[in-house]
Amino acid sequence: MVPGDRHTPMAGSLPGASDDQVTLELSVVIPCLNEAGTIQHVLETAQRVITEHHISAEIVVADNGSTDGSQATAASLGARVVPVTRRGYGSALMAGIEASRGKYVIMGDADASYDFSEIPRFLDKLREGYDLVQGCRFESGGGQILPGAMPALHRWWGNPMFSRLAKWWFRVPVNDVYCGLRGFTREHAARLDLRSLGMEFAVEMIIKSSLHGARIAEVPITLHPDMRQDRLPHLRTFRDGWRTLRFFLMSSPRWLFIIPGLLLIFAGLVGYALAMPGVTIGRMTFDAHTLLFGTLALISGYQSLMFGTMAKTFAMSEGLLPRDDATERFNQRFTLERGLAVGGLAILVGGVLLSLAVLQWWSVGFGTLDYSETMRWVIPGVTLSTLGFQTVLWSFGLSILLMRRPA
Repeated sequence: MVPGDRHTPMAGSLPGASDDQVTLELSVVIPCLNEAGTIQHVLETAQRVITEHHISAEIVVADNGSTDGSQATAASLGARVVPVTRRGYGSALMAGIEASRGKYVIMGDADASYDFSEIPRFLDKLREGYDLVQGCRFESGGGQILPGAMPALHRWWGNPMFSRLAKWWFRVPVNDVYCGLRGFTREHAARLDLRSLGMEFAVEMIIKSSLHGARIAEVPITLHPDMRQDRLPHLRTFRDGWRTLRFFLMSSPRWLFIIPGLLLIFAGLVGYALAMPGVTIGRMTFDAHTLLFGTLALISGYQSLMFGTMAKTFAMSEGLLPRDDATERFNQRFTLERGLAVGGLAILVGGVLLSLAVLQWWSVGFGTLDYSETMRWVIPGVTLSTLGFQTVLWSFGLSILLMRRPA
């Protein structure tokens, strides 16, 4: 996570979650912020289903500072109201989950867009042993979106795009990563160490579940137009879309740093392969200017790789990402001394090339040089010296991250 970002950890041991205290099978957790117009309908639907199916359950309303009397309405209908002072969709849900007492948790919004009569279908999957049961509103997963239930931009671009990206980057086995109606076990939620306070909480749960190898099921549902008449939805398209993309990138050092770094290094090597011998293709001659572009790509790509290794190591050590075998093997083989040796060798070779360029200048009495010829010594010399110096710094930085407290 970015230092100073609005994230907070969800405790690995949830308050009220000890074995002797968890006596209910299910907790229905509903985040709430000024939902006086819909909370009664939502709670009555959930209570009816719980009663009809004889489920040992409670309803927890995590209130995020409502000023319209939502808390009083929820309490009068028998829900347990948990006040949450820190604003945010994720913040409310984390507090509600921590305060819940059921073996399983099913969460859903308070705007009546989700039909809580679907609770038994989610509970059945949880009883089968799934860690996470995700609702799906899209036809690709068997769901249905009623007219007016979802903005066109969200339906045809935003949500499908993020869902496909989650499948590609994180192998998420669901078709609707943003669906807020989902169920999970308390133990699974604690293992995930959830931290996002905003709307990206929804995708954090899905991504981390997939990365941790959780058993995930998908249940098709119907999305209804919300029943709110007096205010706009809490979701902000571009703000929350950016926060979701930001979380995707921060959760994947491979796509944020490593793959772009490898592509840049490849481009730089191609530039050097063309420019060092002065290749001419048609009317194009690749000369010293191409070496400069190649150097920019090499240095930028190498920096990206260094950031990738350090970000992955930090994320693993802090529990933000699960352990990765390839990274573990690299870190086991990496030593500060090896890094210093490689960096020192690069600096030495670079210094030799630069010295040869100075000697060439000296041979002409420090006068005018053949620019094209001299730059073939100077640019590689500068590049190797820079990469070597970066390697030395990176070696110390990564070694600090790899320091472990004694057992």
